[in-house]
Amino acid sequence: MITVSVAIPCYKSALTIPSVVNEIRNTLSKREGYDYQIILVNDYPDDSTFDVIASLCSADPKIIGVNLSRNFGQTTAKMAALPYVTGDVLVYMDDDGQHPADQIFKLVDKVMEGSDLVYARFPHKKHSLFKRFTSWMNSKMLELNGSKPKGISISSYLALNRVSVEALKKYKSPFPSMGGYLSHVVRRVANVDLEHRDRLAGKSNYTLKKLLNLWLTGFTNFSTVPLRFASYLGGGCALAGFVYTIVVIVKKLINPSVPVGYTTSIALQLIIGGVIMFILGLCGEYIGRIYMTVSDMPQYEIRETINAPEKEKETNRYEQ
Repeated sequence: MITVSVAIPCYKSALTIPSVVNEIRNTLSKREGYDYQIILVNDYPDDSTFDVIASLCSADPKIIGVNLSRNFGQTTAKMAALPYVTGDVLVYMDDDGQHPADQIFKLVDKVMEGSDLVYARFPHKKHSLFKRFTSWMNSKMLELNGSKPKGISISSYLALNRVSVEALKKYKSPFPSMGGYLSHVVRRVANVDLEHRDRLAGKSNYTLKKLLNLWLTGFTNFSTVPLRFASYLGGGCALAGFVYTIVVIVKKLINPSVPVGYTTSIALQLIIGGVIMFILGLCGEYIGRIYMTVSDMPQYEIRETINAPEKEKETNRYEQ
């Protein structure tokens, strides 16, 4: 019997999560030789979402409910599901109904064929222009710093084999970037094309601030490319300043009446000062993340769980 674990980060999804869960159960129960496990991680404990999750758990013991102590973010909520995963294949998907659960076996079958990590690729996304643009930019940034294989489209609908799951369980950074981490431990990555649906209800919860934090985490984790870029930028500015100084000296020698240029000097100082502040800010970001990591800052805190095995409760040091 092959077990498929499905983990879903839930954020203000009281209206949508029952439909998503029912479709998952109906799809996975139709194929002979397969069983399922569903892990619902509530990443916003201040509304009625966990009450809905609790009712789903009471109706089906194969559903595990995990209630986080506060909003930690989608990636961290995904990490919080890992201690409870028992399946041969783990599938991550969203809670809004945009990921087609009836096509889940396209991801699972690709993993069973030998892939470590399989991302759903959506040729026609039902997102706003802003969300599509920011997703494209995030993908390019991850590709630039080596956190994503070239030619692979990433999405939050993905499937992992047991090797990838066990690798992720060792990942304890308080600033998790799952894609970047996995790109350094597995190599068999693939895409499958799926349809992208309209949301069942509500609208996207990703704000510009959250997207910027996502970019920063993805761009600085597992890579020194930003620091190298800062070095190149500083070197380029220094070279430009040196060349400009030579030009000014030559002009002054040729024609002493030519003014040095007060406005130009001020502009150059502002540019160079801005570059210095940018580089210092980038270095500070790395140092801050290093400090949080060595301080053993936990990824998450769990308020309560439902249907979770006792042994998992005991081994999870972040549960209150």
